[in-house]
Amino acid sequence: MKPFTYDSPADADTAVRTVAADPSAVFLAGGTNLVDHLKLGVARPGRLVDVTHLTSTEITERDGLLSIGAGVRNSDLAADPRIRSRYPVLAESLLAGASGQLRNMATTGGNPLQRTRCAYFQDVTTPCNKREPGSGCSAIGGYTRYHAILGASEHCVATHPSDLAVALAALDAEVSVLGPDGERTIPFTELHRLPGDTPERDTVLAHGDLITSIDLPAPPAGKQRYRKVRDRASYAFALVSVAAVLAVEDGTIVDARIAFGGVAHKPWRAWQAEDVLRGAPATDATFRAAAEEELAQARPLPGNEFKVPLLTRTLVSVLRELS
Repeated sequence: MKPFTYDSPADADTAVRTVAADPSAVFLAGGTNLVDHLKLGVARPGRLVDVTHLTSTEITERDGLLSIGAGVRNSDLAADPRIRSRYPVLAESLLAGASGQLRNMATTGGNPLQRTRCAYFQDVTTPCNKREPGSGCSAIGGYTRYHAILGASEHCVATHPSDLAVALAALDAEVSVLGPDGERTIPFTELHRLPGDTPERDTVLAHGDLITSIDLPAPPAGKQRYRKVRDRASYAFALVSVAAVLAVEDGTIVDARIAFGGVAHKPWRAWQAEDVLRGAPATDATFRAAAEEELAQARPLPGNEFKVPLLTRTLVSVLRELS
């Protein structure tokens, strides 16, 4: 492992300035993703700036929002009575991910920023445009079972691994960020990027930007569900996942919010499926039509074609349950 400098600054402003001034510096929070990459040689920072004691570990209510401090542990977030009662899709997504031990360490600010679990990204002996831009994508023509069917490019077909991020995308959350130029807010659906020709960039955050909180609007009308389909019942990343909120009155869909996981470089908000659902009868035919409309743009790879029918059936099943 490459030797690095460890900093524990006194406040968030100092931490942001320290990272922004050093291209080799990175933030350290729970470390559940970064430490793995240090061991594997995927990440080789020259400086770790510890922010575990600098961001809030509280969940507070203000101006009609529920503000989740970036330092809140995943296990605490999943167990909070307000989350369980008002945003069950969020609690379900957290409990579907990782192990209890990891949830006890992972933070709300860090979880959405975890990097892909693509086997080629984590194997430094193979070419990977995300790890080393311009080296090539070993997954194209390789093992693709866990890879993208939506929004991929010729440079990268990796998927985003976070379950929490899928639920946050469906809930229209917002991200509060402290950067070298001050504070700003980013809609969660705009936080992550598709790979394009710069797959090494996972998000729109600049170097030195620090997530300080994630804010949830008032709970949406309707019922909520998160369902994750994987190769084994626990400790596995999603083949496909669905976060759904559905409001039905007298058999007609009043509102719908849908996000997919395990199928793209970012949590995939299914805007086209939502358009099909709103105002339509709550039937299996409608649910299937919504899935087909969204997945018309899917471009599966040899080896993961099964994701299209699997995601279609999963969405239909979840919406049927919610209706």
